[in-house]
Amino acid sequence: MAVKVAAAFIFMLFFLTTACQAKLSSTFYHKSCPNAESAIRTAIRTAIARERRMAASLIRLHFHDCFVQGCDASILLDETSSIKSEKTAGANKNSARGYEVIDKAKAEVEKICPGVVSCADIIAVAARDASAYVGGPSWAVKLGRRDSTTASPTLAITELPAFSDDLGRLISRFQQKGLTARDMVALSGSHSLGQAQCFTFRDRIHSDNNIDAGFASTRKRRCPLVGSDSTLAPLDLVTPNSFDNNYFKNLMQKKGLLQSDQELFSGGSTDSIVSEYSRNPAKFSSDFASAMIKMGDISPLTGSAGQIRRICSAVN
Repeated sequence: MAVKVAAAFIFMLFFLTTACQAKLSSTFYHKSCPNAESAIRTAIRTAIARERRMAASLIRLHFHDCFVQGCDASILLDETSSIKSEKTAGANKNSARGYEVIDKAKAEVEKICPGVVSCADIIAVAARDASAYVGGPSWAVKLGRRDSTTASPTLAITELPAFSDDLGRLISRFQQKGLTARDMVALSGSHSLGQAQCFTFRDRIHSDNNIDAGFASTRKRRCPLVGSDSTLAPLDLVTPNSFDNNYFKNLMQKKGLLQSDQELFSGGSTDSIVSEYSRNPAKFSSDFASAMIKMGDISPLTGSAGQIRRICSAVN
């Protein structure tokens, strides 16, 4: 009897250890929900076809999720009496977008496989599909994340990179998440897409000397010293709706819109990477895909941790 109890205990210990150390896999849903990625892809393509800018927003949503508590869909949780939402943090408030697109994709997946696919995985797949839809790279998304039951606006404030960060601070923030300077530059290339609000680049176009004069003059027309805080400008003036390497060419011409963009090419250690990507779009695309996979590995909840939310904006 004692032997049986000991064996059962060892088995249970092994099971719990394995559950805690579960690995993400691109085949995670092949048996439990084989049509999940197809359903997500359809929802994402429909959303971007309706609004091209959504591609940038979905890629950014994955980034802002993974840098806070890991890739756990905490960014999707709404404010409640027991949850302080990350949506209210400065880096996300009136800025992060695409929540309703993830909700739509989740609803479609729930129709075919209720309670199986996590919101965290849907965000990761959505980012990949958004990139591919606008001409960027695709990659095999590693799956098996589970959803958090908590959120942290405090961590969103302290750990997400800021538009005013200098190069040293940027490198440090990414290193803290296990990402290299090359990963950082590659991921920053997603700014080939999307737009920024006037208040995020006002100081740069009005006060920074490390900027092309003509570029600054053009931006000042819609972003004066006072007012127009929410007026938008494309991060890449050349091809703002296509994923390409023009972003890096812009930096080499001192035409980075945000200070944090131009810091990547300002006489520092990442200049050579920017130069390489400006000349070699294939290398940029390859490194971007690899960095996105690596970012998706940041502290995921797996095994029995967290939950599979039925609705992405609320815990079960």
